[in-house]
Amino acid sequence: MVNFIFRRLLATIPVMLMVAAIVFAILRLTPGDPAAIIAGDAATPEQLSEIRSLMGLDRPVYMQFFLWVTQLLQGDLGVSLLSGTKVSAMISDRMGPSLALCLSTITLSVLVAVPLGILAAWRQGRLLDRLVMAASVLGFSVPVFVTGYILVLIFSITLGWFPVQGYQPLEAGLLPFASSLALPTIGLSTVYIALIARITRTSIIEVMGEDYIRTARAKGLRERGVLLGHALRNAAVPIVTIIGVGVALLISGVVVTESVFNLPGLGRLVVESVLGRDYPVIQALILLFAFIYVLINLVVDSLYTVFDPRIRH
Repeated sequence: MVNFIFRRLLATIPVMLMVAAIVFAILRLTPGDPAAIIAGDAATPEQLSEIRSLMGLDRPVYMQFFLWVTQLLQGDLGVSLLSGTKVSAMISDRMGPSLALCLSTITLSVLVAVPLGILAAWRQGRLLDRLVMAASVLGFSVPVFVTGYILVLIFSITLGWFPVQGYQPLEAGLLPFASSLALPTIGLSTVYIALIARITRTSIIEVMGEDYIRTARAKGLRERGVLLGHALRNAAVPIVTIIGVGVALLISGVVVTESVFNLPGLGRLVVESVLGRDYPVIQALILLFAFIYVLINLVVDSLYTVFDPRIRH
């Protein structure tokens, strides 16, 4: 296991370098000039040239890439072109809301979706199964931002139970913190509840026809014990896989949800940086998201041996 983890960590190095090169090239090919955005519409060509020189944008592209990679290897993510703030400090300030939203979303999704999938598999072809599958289709079909606006209309504007927008840190109190995350969490989790519930149902149904399930029933084991002790454990590998994929996909969902609910997280920072052509911030954020994705895949692969000892890396 240790050798497997070490090899996977080494494999992330060329992956991250490739991601860095692709992101750097795409940003430089994208229309738009950060110097023009900072200087404004009334700027003269001399002012634009001076700003580009201060930003280092007048250097050859390969030189800009080499200097950026050199900074990365030294642990320096660079400085924002727009605010002059260190990128690492900007990401650190925005990490809290995004992390809280991701953790609450995946926790709610797993706690709701796995039991729903088990119940749907247990009642396969019956009313409960049809209701769960219909809800899953609806969860897949409705975009996250539409769900968010519907939740705001009902629970914030009409009922007044939750704030419309904004974020309260945990230091402000547990109730304000939970209230500010309630609607974003519910809105973002609908897609993942649908995804995990469907995969759980399918996996449980596949293993329910195995010989060890029939043996367990022949021994007089209760249906709950058969489902939880035998079927769920042997169906855990695809369920863990889809949960890991869901966590990785949260990155894109967070961008939309934070924009809808005005949360000051990494998703909003991505939008602001793209609109402002803030190259260092965009590059650092995409590298961070890529590293998180690779790390989640590594954790999921390592968990396979926990749920199924027959798997060896």
